[in-house]
This record gives sequence, C-alpha cells and structure tokens, in this order.
Amino acid sequence: QVQLVESGGGSVQAGGSLRLSCAASGLPFSAYTMGWFRRAPGKQREFVAAISWSDRGNTYYTGPVKGRFTISRDNTRNTVYLQMNSLKPEDTAVYYCAAASSPQYTGTMAPDFGSWGQGTQVTVSS
Repeated sequence: QVQLVESGGGSVQAGGSLRLSCAASGLPFSAYTMGWFRRAPGKQREFVAAISWSDRGNTYYTGPVKGRFTISRDNTRNTVYLQMNSLKPEDTAVYYCAAASSPQYTGTMAPDFGSWGQGTQVTVSS
C-alpha cells in the first residue's frame, strides 16, 4: 500500500519561504512521477509542480509559481520536496503530495495521480 506523508507546512509572512517534504513508501519510488497540488479555500484543487520518474528528473510548474517554487526528489530517501520562496498570500492552500498511478508516466493531470497524502496547510499573510 502506497503511503505519502507530507511535512513542512506552516504560517509565514509574504516574501517568506517554506520547504515541503513528502516521504513515500510502498512503491518503487524512482519509477514514479511525483507531483504537488494545492487546494485554496473555496477553490478547486490545482496542479503546482511535478518531477518526472526518469533519472533526469524533468520538472513542470504551473505559471504562477514558476521562478519561485522548486520541486526536487531524492530517490535514495524516497522523498520529494517543494521549496517555496517569495511566498504570496494567494499561495495559501492545503498542499498535497501525489504519486502517479502508473510507473514511467509523465504528466501533470490530477486524475493520473492515484496516491495522495493527507495534505499540509500553508498560510501566507500579507
């Protein structure tokens, strides 16, 4: 059974930084694309960032976070990270880690991610 456990959320002022971590178990981690999604109050879940399964670790970002957020992975620790800099109030949301449903899948569509963490709250005040 796949388990994803996020950590690192919290409250910061605008312009601050946070680093989210997601520890995975129950899957051959290096073979799976990993992603971060978020759900802001009153809004639908949206894609934030993804990193591919390949050794090259190709990365993908939604437009509003490009240049501010960085996704990375450590296949030796079965962990994916999301470094968030220059945070804005509009980044306030519950952030979810997700693993693709199929190995060697490369994409960013939420329905193609079959395993999800419990979420971690990020609150950015102005």
